[in-house]
Amino acid sequence: MAPRYLRHKKSKALVFGPALFACFMTLGDVIQAQQTRLHPNLGSDLQFGAPQSGVLTIEPERLFVESAFGKRVIAEIEAEGAVLTAENRRIEAELRQEEQDLTVRRPEMEPEAFRALADAFDAKVQETRRLQQEKLLEISQIRDDARVEFALASKPILEQIMREAGAGAILDLSAVFIAADSVDVTDLAIDQIDRLLGDGAEPDQQNPEE
Repeated sequence: MAPRYLRHKKSKALVFGPALFACFMTLGDVIQAQQTRLHPNLGSDLQFGAPQSGVLTIEPERLFVESAFGKRVIAEIEAEGAVLTAENRRIEAELRQEEQDLTVRRPEMEPEAFRALADAFDAKVQETRRLQQEKLLEISQIRDDARVEFALASKPILEQIMREAGAGAILDLSAVFIAADSVDVTDLAIDQIDRLLGDGAEPDQQNPEE
């Protein structure tokens, strides 16, 4: 979800500035605590074997889809999508049969009675389409939320790689005109993220039988 940016007049900014700063500091403390919980062994003394370079490159999409975290998310989304597809096909078949039954009954019905049934059927179709579309959007939201979670969880690991390399930035490889293969840390980052984060599943997902 896109963040909301609030614009204040200059006078209001002077009044609310300290309060907002305090809120940001509190939020920073929370994020730091979360990162410590997720990466208890991550510190400046941990060596990843990063190449020594002022600038590093990475492939963000491959970083996600080839990580254990990304593979789990993709598998879950594909499973949800398969369930929804099967449900859509079943509903479509039911509606088609209902439409055919209504067509067969039409010659025997009064026009007003048929129109009432036809209108009710159209409303049912529209409502069903709306509900199924909502389910599809929910699956898409799961994917988007997982990518945000992955980005937040992997950030400290990428920062550690950057510090170890003595780099000032990690650039998206697709936005770089030319770069040596040796400064690409995608594979290294995937290895370290898998080692420190695993697939990111909750404990009850990792041990469903318990």
